[in-house]
Amino acid sequence: MKIGVGLFVRPGLRQKMIIKGFQETTMIDYPGHIAAIVFVPRCNFRCPFCYNKSLVNNSDELKEINEEEILNFLKKRKKLIDGIVITGGEPTLYADLTDFASKVKEIGLLVKIDTNGTNPDLIKKLLEKKLVDYIAMDIKNCPEKYEKTAGMGVDVEKIKKTVQIIMDSGIDYEFRTTCLPLIIGKEDFVKIGEWLKGAKKYCIQQFKPLGELIDASLMNETSYSHDALIELKTLLEPYFKKVEVRV
Repeated sequence: MKIGVGLFVRPGLRQKMIIKGFQETTMIDYPGHIAAIVFVPRCNFRCPFCYNKSLVNNSDELKEINEEEILNFLKKRKKLIDGIVITGGEPTLYADLTDFASKVKEIGLLVKIDTNGTNPDLIKKLLEKKLVDYIAMDIKNCPEKYEKTAGMGVDVEKIKKTVQIIMDSGIDYEFRTTCLPLIIGKEDFVKIGEWLKGAKKYCIQQFKPLGELIDASLMNETSYSHDALIELKTLLEPYFKKVEVRV
């Protein structure tokens, strides 16, 4: 498989946050909490193993959901859920992510944000305004292989800056990597461990050929076995306070 770099136009920061998916309840996406999930479209990466192709490409087939509908739902359910997960796509492509997060906080709910780490300034702003309680940042690969894995040109220094902002934030967070032998090997995980050494939590996510992949050829690709994932966990435990395997 050939993973291209710079094959797509990178979308820039936009003001209005668009919502094109909503899940009323999840017990697995916000560790330790019951939450709802908001899905935003568009992403500035084209990771071949991504299973949200329609969201990434902002497909017209996905109907836009009115923000007020979601906020009203959250107000009614605030005694039954703890918070909300804002994911995508890439939420930090929208400047008014801070406005939406502020409205959720006013309801009295926790906010978790999933990000690829390409917008450290917005992450810093969210933290300074105390609008985020948990951040999950995807680590695509070791720095020297980032562009190949993301399928785009990447400013790795911004990625590194976001990592440091998160590690210094004082809030709960995790770094996580989707692992596929074709793309990331044992030596790459060691480099990631050296890079992120001292982080609170690192999650190894097994690649699963589900949904509509960016690169459909990966549907038949072999993933790491459970034993191999446990071996990776053992390899990485010296670098992190906690290492978790997700299958």
